[in-house]
Amino acid sequence: MMTTLAGYFDTLTRRRLDAAPGFWNRALAPRHQRVALLVLDLVGLTLAGLLASLGRETIPGLTDGWDRELFFAVGSVLIVWFIALAATGSYSLRHLRAGATEYRSVITATFYAAGFSGIAFYLLHYEYPRGMYALWFGIGLVSLLTSRLLRRRFMQRLHTMGLMQTPVVVAGADHHVDSIAAVLARETWLGYRVVGAVTREPLLETSTGLPVLGTTAETLEVIEANNVGCVIFAEGSFASTDEFRRMAWKLERHDISMIVVPALSDISSQRVDVRPVAGLPLVDVAPPQAANALRWAKRTTDIVGSLIVLLCVSPIMLGTALAIKLQDRGPVLFRQRRVGRKGAEFDMYKFRSMCVDAEAKLAALEASNEGAGVLFKMADDPRVTKVGKFIRRYSIDELPQLINVLRGDMSLVGPRPALPREVAQYDTDAMRRLDVRPGLTGLWQVSGRSNLSWADTVRLDLYYVDNWSMTQDLLILTKTAKAVIGRDGAY
Repeated sequence: MMTTLAGYFDTLTRRRLDAAPGFWNRALAPRHQRVALLVLDLVGLTLAGLLASLGRETIPGLTDGWDRELFFAVGSVLIVWFIALAATGSYSLRHLRAGATEYRSVITATFYAAGFSGIAFYLLHYEYPRGMYALWFGIGLVSLLTSRLLRRRFMQRLHTMGLMQTPVVVAGADHHVDSIAAVLARETWLGYRVVGAVTREPLLETSTGLPVLGTTAETLEVIEANNVGCVIFAEGSFASTDEFRRMAWKLERHDISMIVVPALSDISSQRVDVRPVAGLPLVDVAPPQAANALRWAKRTTDIVGSLIVLLCVSPIMLGTALAIKLQDRGPVLFRQRRVGRKGAEFDMYKFRSMCVDAEAKLAALEASNEGAGVLFKMADDPRVTKVGKFIRRYSIDELPQLINVLRGDMSLVGPRPALPREVAQYDTDAMRRLDVRPGLTGLWQVSGRSNLSWADTVRLDLYYVDNWSMTQDLLILTKTAKAVIGRDGAY
């Protein structure tokens, strides 16, 4: 029912927005988003101040004295807060698509404002109500983060619907242009629409059919002719740094965003530190983090997390086991040999979602394989039972893998656990996936699941292995719930 209503709402919203796309493009331009954020922040911080004032009077232990100068002090704090937000780039157009940077700047600005205000009141010998001070900055920070989250979600929804997208030209070598264009076409929520490419060689189109609008030397003319708002320079755009510098000079007087895709790809920002030395932007890259993914912190998180989840979902698991048993009297669990860390094989547990002789029927279905690379996938696999379709739709069949996590065969987050026959077809790069424990969920699952190509699946898994962090694990676990509920790519 909820899914039907959501689909109806999306259809209705799309119709209304499509009816006047020009209006929405003007009304929701980046500079107007910045104004909207300013208004939302003003309203949010004002309401936070009122709540803080109310809270200090009603919460025991936070009652403070009130004086007639408090309104002036509150206004001063508000001004300082907005100055800190502007100084840290919280309203910068460059950060409107960078969620982590946007949130970090808001948090930094709030700490600056709180620290500056506290020191100022101390030096001026003004007794600002301490309860209100603590509550206001606490509630205000939540308000600021919430307003940015809502703006991002709203804009991402519009981008996914094909609205408010920035026309983009990708410059570079043929194969580099195609790889970037493929990512932007898949991740529509980013809001970039590739209109064509510019290359060093005079071509009509790239190998994937993307139209070539001109050569790199004609980039400015291509921008003016196609109303482009952003240029992405990939590897192979220029023969020297001097050429790039001259191109930047040409674009200086135009309202055009410039994005450079470095030769270093699939490296998280946490591993990169830019150090300008004598005019050279030297990039210090930290080593891959695969070894850190095997240490006690991650293992402890796996044990505690799997125990908590098992406790919470035990009624669901019991009901699923009963439904499977009543359906055909076959076994409840399905054991399958999978390859774990360093190539060690283990028995992975799942709730049985197929008929009892599913493995024997696999060979007859190979010609109907819809999967990518070494993976076998069918959107309408005849071997799947009625109960199996339901538990697959919501990934309930994966829950017994929590036992594998407890045993140490798997982790809560990691690359997809592969079959031995799949590993036998791995190339050298794909073997890197086996350097860490496979996961119950992973970066591939929250980035498209079965909809991803084999190359994208490997790339995402390698990115996870090389750039592991506890923060990334927590984000993946959070996004997994949304992917499961939304049934994105699950079959």
